[in-house]
Amino acid sequence: MQSRTRAQESRTAVQRLYIAMRHLLIRGSYKPGGLSGKTLMDNLMLLRPEIYGSIADEEKVEVDGLHYVFNRLPKGIEECRFIKLITREGYENSNFKPIIAPARRRSAYRIDSDEMYIEMTRGRSDIYDILTHLTFLYAEANKIRNNSVDSKGRPKREWELLEEIVVWEQTGKEFKVETAYTYLSTLLGRTYDEVVAACKRFEGNDNVNSLFHITYWLGRLAKLEHDQDEDREITFSSTLRENTGHHYFGEMWALNIKTVLLEHKLIERPIHIISANLHSVVNSIFGGAALGTKLKKHKGLFEYARAMSQTDYKHLRPLVFDLARKNGLIEIADQSGTNLGVQLFDTAKFDPKLIAPELNFQPAKNPDQAPVILVMDYAFGEQAYESMDELLRPFHDPGSDQVYDMPIESINIMGKAGILDGQKGDIMVPDAHIFEGTADNYPFENDFVADDFRGEGLGVFEGPMVTVLGTSLQNIPILDYFLTSSWKAAGLEMEGAHYQKAIQAATHIRKSVNPNLKVRYAYYASDNPLLTGHTLASGSLGADGVRPTYLITVRMLERIFAS
Repeated sequence: MQSRTRAQESRTAVQRLYIAMRHLLIRGSYKPGGLSGKTLMDNLMLLRPEIYGSIADEEKVEVDGLHYVFNRLPKGIEECRFIKLITREGYENSNFKPIIAPARRRSAYRIDSDEMYIEMTRGRSDIYDILTHLTFLYAEANKIRNNSVDSKGRPKREWELLEEIVVWEQTGKEFKVETAYTYLSTLLGRTYDEVVAACKRFEGNDNVNSLFHITYWLGRLAKLEHDQDEDREITFSSTLRENTGHHYFGEMWALNIKTVLLEHKLIERPIHIISANLHSVVNSIFGGAALGTKLKKHKGLFEYARAMSQTDYKHLRPLVFDLARKNGLIEIADQSGTNLGVQLFDTAKFDPKLIAPELNFQPAKNPDQAPVILVMDYAFGEQAYESMDELLRPFHDPGSDQVYDMPIESINIMGKAGILDGQKGDIMVPDAHIFEGTADNYPFENDFVADDFRGEGLGVFEGPMVTVLGTSLQNIPILDYFLTSSWKAAGLEMEGAHYQKAIQAATHIRKSVNPNLKVRYAYYASDNPLLTGHTLASGSLGADGVRPTYLITVRMLERIFAS
């Protein structure tokens, strides 16, 4: 029998992880140290995702992976034996203080010293994401436990001294940091230099505990489970299990948006949807007019954008929004739980003198047909289908029983993605989305082509994009297969196939929106998972992400204003 390739084994591991996590969600609970937890752990070890670096090493703790994960998990989770995943169930109205991870918009609540509740309102992708991160944490915790005992199972001196250091750190007592780094080096299986660099990365974020604290608590809970049978446990609330997959939050989100459109008499105007962040569109349109007198040495839209990305100019950002609100900006704060903020731009209220000249804006001859731009924040995985599907449905006005079809003229998706044949900051222009692990493929006619972005000093790549189940579930063999095989994929991301599934259902099956609407996709490369040191765990794009982000935004606005 022909042996399987590493890529085939990896794809099998991804599918097993996906099926196992879906089964555990339905079942309602599992123990990371039990049989179900071992299934997740074994398949994650077989997969060995690039973002988790040295996860398969029996001694070395993956410090970059820890930093990446703890920026996406609530502060203090390392101290909790019991973690419960819930939906929005009223805790936002309680006296529990919400804990929000720096890089994930989800609320968590510390119930007591041992238990934490985490809200999951963004669909299955969010659940799979956090379960994958937790499985990685438990793998690293077991390494710390093993590194903390000698050959006879007795606690090493470094472990006992680390406990003292954690107490001193909490009480504000001074200790010799260089000595503490040395203890940590033994427990993490890392060199002194690696530990120093890792500790400094953790110190730069107030929303994450120190690496001393995290190492101690991960090891402590692993030791309690191993030595005293004090099991760790993850449970899923019954409401979460019932609501997941039923568009519960997406429906409320879309209904709120359509109600605001109706109130402002915009629901019958041409609407252009942009999925992007909530600052690049407003900055591109009004940044120059709002900051021209404040940033005199800066010239042009891109220089203003770069300045606005810097901490030194953070205090000027409200000026842009103040000007935008006076010229047609309507902000819709999310109350549904989707964590997707929305902005509406009524171009009939734009003062042409205030609009960036690079955008070639011309007022509509008939204000009643002036375009409305609807900007929605980045969705997460399957949430993209839920949000777009609900947004494109007709609106039934409960006050008059009138039904409004959504007059969508274009859908513009700006995403951040992992690139397979380029580097951070480059741009990908897709012509299809491939849904990883399924037979679902979504070819489409992209109104963008690579030449729209060439000549700007950035690499531009065309080809299919792979929509993956999770960025944490990819390794080099899988990605190399998509790059070098006949797929010839340009990159990987998490939302494209979900968006396109909703768009094609609305245009070709339900026929609830204009079947000839323009679809524009462009992605900027946040990482290259095929290059060591260029994964998401190596850090954000920072200022290097400004130019591709704003270049894509400008091209979208140019097309919208020219329509």
